[in-house]
Amino acid sequence: MIKLDSLTNSIGEWLKGTGPESDIVMSSRVRLARNLAQYPFVGRASDQERGEVQQFLRSRLLQLPSRLSLDYVDVGGLGELDRQFLVERQLISREHAEAAGSRGVAIDTHEQLSLMINEEDHLRIQCVHSGLDLESVWRQISAVDDEIETVVPYAFHSRWGYLTACPTNVGTGIRVSVMLHLPALVITRQIDKVFRSLHKISLAVRGLYGEGSQAFGDFYQISNQTTLGKTEQELIAQVADVVPVLIDYERRARDFLVRETEQNIHDQVSRAYGILRTAQTITAEETMQLLSRVRMGVLLGLLDDVDVSDVNLLLVRTQPAHLQKLRGVELDTKDRNIERARFLRNYFETGSAEAN
Repeated sequence: MIKLDSLTNSIGEWLKGTGPESDIVMSSRVRLARNLAQYPFVGRASDQERGEVQQFLRSRLLQLPSRLSLDYVDVGGLGELDRQFLVERQLISREHAEAAGSRGVAIDTHEQLSLMINEEDHLRIQCVHSGLDLESVWRQISAVDDEIETVVPYAFHSRWGYLTACPTNVGTGIRVSVMLHLPALVITRQIDKVFRSLHKISLAVRGLYGEGSQAFGDFYQISNQTTLGKTEQELIAQVADVVPVLIDYERRARDFLVRETEQNIHDQVSRAYGILRTAQTITAEETMQLLSRVRMGVLLGLLDDVDVSDVNLLLVRTQPAHLQKLRGVELDTKDRNIERARFLRNYFETGSAEAN
């Protein structure tokens, strides 16, 4: 059983900032939806059947080759704070955290792989890499899926493909997504035009934590909407082909801001930096927005005493559950806002997110 406290002082894969194009592309993710042939879908299963699914899948997953180094977390047995902590690290979905009954997740030591049991489907396999790295993500998750399929009887139809709880996932069961940081497109008010273009080519735009979430800090997930009738490679290409265009748009918008409105954008970055350094109380949402501006400012060369890697770290450590785990005590909203401001002041005084 993994100890969640051991994750508190590490940084998740999606925030490492080490992959290709990581100034704009935070992470690449592929998720596969799978179900067991012998059980009803989660939404129709009884509590006993959900318990049997969890027990069966847990035993099979932990018997996979040790090179995967999977640890198991009984999500149903966690408190609300620990469930939110896993959501903030992108290891489980909000729906998985908020559901009821038997459910769990297997996580590898690098936090690249997480395998959710009894989310919307019996099994959701997720693989995340830093930066724009969809092909590597697909190779890794495909190998894991093939391995699981040797010991787990999937629900599969010769015509329709993998059978899933939601009709939009039937077929390959794949969801391909890339998380981008697009502050310049937001500032120059081009973001809505870009999103309208994406919708026309059947790509979905979501916030930081997936379906139904808001785009705090100018972070957006771009993903395919349907899977039926296309191969995995076609769906990966659909997303992969448009991301370089979005990267180009964002870089042009950043160049425009520096070239045409340097004083204005420098002022925005400096104000954000100043508030983060001196605030006595601050919300998670405002922190995300200000860190977004600071992150862009660092990458544009407007701030030279802050590292992008530390900004990435602050993005997750100032989230409500992480903040409370670091402090070692549960806090109400008012006290969280005070603690978050103290945490940020301490970072900017010491120059290290590790020191908090």
